[in-house]
Order: sequence, then C-alpha cells, then structure tokens
Amino acid sequence: MSSIRTMRMSDLLRLTTTNLDPFTETYNIGFYLEYLTKWPDLCRVIEGVDGEIEGYTCPPPAVTVNTHPPVLGKLESSPFPPQVHPYSPHTNPDPNYLPWHGHITALTVAPRARRLGHATALSDSLAKACDAADAWFVDLFVRESNVVAKELYRKMGYSVYRKVKDYYNDGEDALDMRMPLSKDKDRAHVRENGESFEVLPQDVW
Repeated sequence: MSSIRTMRMSDLLRLTTTNLDPFTETYNIGFYLEYLTKWPDLCRVIEGVDGEIEGYTCPPPAVTVNTHPPVLGKLESSPFPPQVHPYSPHTNPDPNYLPWHGHITALTVAPRARRLGHATALSDSLAKACDAADAWFVDLFVRESNVVAKELYRKMGYSVYRKVKDYYNDGEDALDMRMPLSKDKDRAHVRENGESFEVLPQDVW
C-alpha cells in the first residue's frame, strides 16, 4: 500500500518519471531545495510498496497533475499589509490582496500510479496542514487547456476564482482555483463564474 511522507533531499534525484507528464512544470534543483528549506512540512511524496515515488506536491509557481505523485506547497500572504487592519474579507477593499493562505506549487502523479486517488490524498494532506496553520484557503494555478486537471480539482472542492492572462511562458492563460478552509466560514474567498474575472500576472501577488 502506498503511503504519504515528507519529502527528503534525496528524493529530488528520483522524480524523473513523475515529471514526464507534458503538463508538469519541471524546476531546477535550487527551486526544490528552497521549498524544502522554507516549507519542509508542506513538501510531500507518495511512496509505493516498491519504494518508488509515485507522486509529490509542493507549494507555488504552478500546479499540474501527472503520474508518480509528490506535492510542493507553501504558506504565504501578499508582501504588503492589508489596507484595513486587521484583515477581514468583508472590509478588504482590494480584491487582489492575498491573505494568509496555502498554495500548491506542484502536484503531480506518475503515469503508472494514476487513478488510485493519490492526487486527492496529497491535496487533502496539504490542506489539513494549511488548515492547522489557520490559513483562509488553498489555491493553485492550472493551465486553461488542462481539462483533466481542472475537473480533478473541481472534484476535490476547488473552484475558479479568476483567470490570469498570459501567465505561462508560452502565453497560455492560467486559472486561479481555490478551496476555502474552515477559517473561511462564509466562503468569502471563492466566487461564482470566476472564469469571467480576468487579471494580469502582476495582479495576483
């Protein structure tokens, strides 16, 4: 039976098969090391019974779904204070301000380990950690063309909050998808018809 554990530095040499999916963003070794240093508890892998990594998750630049899973995630907020302090979604005048929240940078599952619930298990694991850290929501970015990933995230409880124009290096738009956590009892950080709210990449921070 596969199990989730925190990512180790040695795992970075074993992610090749997981990153083969065309929708998965592959980063340099320094990027992964930065995440492991800053958010070690939010970088997780799923390890199969054979010892192979079947997926991972980690916190931001992008989130994708591929085959052997790890996940990279982080906790963050906008680098400037809210205009109204203390922060409340009901008094915040800036719709692009980001309060304390969790972010999935990468979520990927290796091809041979798909359809086993790994992506959902990794996402749930990260969401629980963010909930315990008193975050308002978890968000992620997904390519607008990645139909499979969008549907998967919707089943997990995510919905589109806004469309980020020209987000990716090739000019494709990204969908900013969010899932509210227990702190957001009024679901103030999600909205209906999020695809119709368009922003530029510089507006998402």
